[in-house]
Amino acid sequence: MEPILPDYLGASVAGLVPALLGTQPAGWLPACLNGAKTIVLLVLDGVGWRTLEQHRPPVFTSLEGGPITTVAPSTTAAALTSIATGNPPARHGIVGYRMRVGGQVLDVLRWRVPEGRPPAPDTVASLPAFLGRPVPVVTRGEFARTGFTEAHMNGARFVGWRTTATLVEHVRRLVAAGEPLVYAYYDGVDKVAHEYGLEDGFYAAELASTDRLVGDLLEVLPPSAALVVTSDHGQVHFGEWVEPGPLAKMVIAYAGDARFRYLHARPGGTEALAKAAEELCGDRAWVFTRDRLVEEGWLGPEPPSGPVLSRIGDVTLAARGSVAFVDPTHPKETRLVAGHGSLTPDEMFVPLLAGRGRAH
Repeated sequence: MEPILPDYLGASVAGLVPALLGTQPAGWLPACLNGAKTIVLLVLDGVGWRTLEQHRPPVFTSLEGGPITTVAPSTTAAALTSIATGNPPARHGIVGYRMRVGGQVLDVLRWRVPEGRPPAPDTVASLPAFLGRPVPVVTRGEFARTGFTEAHMNGARFVGWRTTATLVEHVRRLVAAGEPLVYAYYDGVDKVAHEYGLEDGFYAAELASTDRLVGDLLEVLPPSAALVVTSDHGQVHFGEWVEPGPLAKMVIAYAGDARFRYLHARPGGTEALAKAAEELCGDRAWVFTRDRLVEEGWLGPEPPSGPVLSRIGDVTLAARGSVAFVDPTHPKETRLVAGHGSLTPDEMFVPLLAGRGRAH
């Protein structure tokens, strides 16, 4: 199996908002969007294309469209920022769930560092959301004013929801008020996958519930409005957690995700670390040096700036199969039953589906 390179210049989540706003070519968008007065962009965290092909939920199946690629790494922090800003990770600067900033590893989703105060969000990611337009963002109420929200939703209008019913009602009211673009976010599938994995009845139940949420949105939207459904990444059920072993003595800091593990080498030790990682993990991961990730365009077609470049590990382990790589400094991560971040089809292909509203 070959790793999936994000289609940054074509059908990827990084180009979706520019395509919807008409600032980039949009020939890959579903035809049912033509002529729509309002577009609702629903981002469902953790719903991979292959999952939908396997389970075939009825409402999802009724929509028009197909798969597109997410970004690398295929993780929430990087992908949601790409969706909102219309830029790849190399440009917007959020290059993983955890990344080294100013000598400390920043937990991006919680916006925390091990010691002291975290950096100001606008010093880490400063691009405006939605190309500078004041788009309403309907997401969980508790996400208001968090560091990650400030970093990836810079300039957006925040509308908090408490239950899925209130999510639907907020969207209905915004569309009725004449908003041309409404963004909505739901994270239930991702949460259930992390806690229960993909092989338990809980996952199938949550996917069915999410399918009903999509149906509920279609039922309250007028035919002049179109619902667009996408995701930030797919999922892989973990089969094995791999300890760093002999690599540990060569590593000064760990970051990234369980399936896209950044290894920051001790000074002068990048070449030796890359060689050792290939020997020890080459059968379970694609091993990248930082230079290779940049030169081959995995995080974007253009090289990142210096500050962003330093956030990428000197060596990256992009997991194959069902492997996850342990970060000894972040042991709670090993509680996850499923996850994402790597370059496999299960993680990299996400849906781009659309349908017109069905309200009478």
